[in-house]
Amino acid sequence: MEIVRLGRSGLNVSRISLGAMGFGDKSWRSWVLDEAEAKPIVKRALDLGINLVDTCNFYSKGASEMLLGRLLKGTIRRDDVVIATKFGFTMGPSANEKGYSRKHIVEAVEGSLRRLGVDHIDLYQTHIWDPSTNLEEMVQALADLVRAGKVLYVGATDIPAWQLVKAVYLAKAAGLPGFASLQYHYNAIWREAEREAMPFCRDEGIGLLPYSPAARGFLSGPQRRSGPGQTERARTDSYANEWYGRDSDGIVADVLQAIAKARGVSPSQVAIAWVLRQPGVHAPIIGATRLEHVEEAVAATKIELAQEELAQIDAAYLPRREIRHA
Repeated sequence: MEIVRLGRSGLNVSRISLGAMGFGDKSWRSWVLDEAEAKPIVKRALDLGINLVDTCNFYSKGASEMLLGRLLKGTIRRDDVVIATKFGFTMGPSANEKGYSRKHIVEAVEGSLRRLGVDHIDLYQTHIWDPSTNLEEMVQALADLVRAGKVLYVGATDIPAWQLVKAVYLAKAAGLPGFASLQYHYNAIWREAEREAMPFCRDEGIGLLPYSPAARGFLSGPQRRSGPGQTERARTDSYANEWYGRDSDGIVADVLQAIAKARGVSPSQVAIAWVLRQPGVHAPIIGATRLEHVEEAVAATKIELAQEELAQIDAAYLPRREIRHA
């Protein structure tokens, strides 16, 4: 497994990241794996050289962090793994149990440290964005966590580009640690981050951690999009139904499938290989719920798509209308 430096930070990460949204409590989502089911997947990922594992306090209402903490503690040295988690989405009924106030940031990090069973988090990231955030307060509070040693690096997820820019330059102006990474929704049929966020991050040396590289299975073959071959997640994933399904999305999926057939690999591997080839991308996050998901993703790092293949994928893509944020 190739190891790369995450942007201009000193953090070294594997070219594939293991996402832990699918590990935790089945009562949260029917397709989520319990600890016994997740254990061989985590072990296989680590054995194959994946060192970056991404979770969130919101996943399975905290159970994902707890499960992951137990599995990592019994499998790998703490120094050999990069633990990333996220915060900011609603964690309870109180008005202050969400968002990016100093109050919630302090409470959220303590909760994640306790559930993960560690004394520090390697990469601590914002999650669902709140456009009303007081950016100065958030930047200062995150910097305080770094100073205290509770967090080593901070990152953002799906933040509007103009607020990302503002947060980065607020940190620079105050001499504070800023975002080391941006986690964002990105794949061959969802490319809106190419307009502003990705170029800015490349210019600033901010690491790019795209999630859903296979579009939640939409790019994994026609059997995953409809019919009896659908997985439990595909049948119950309302986000996938909202985000994907345009005629042009199907055309891109067909192009990926044709490339995969010609190469003797899976469409998912072509989708991941495409993301890996995009400028500035460091470690796509894969939501593995089967061993073959991990193995295919790692194998995809060795696939070098030809310029003609990349051009075919680009030609099939239809940009979405501009998405306006608050």
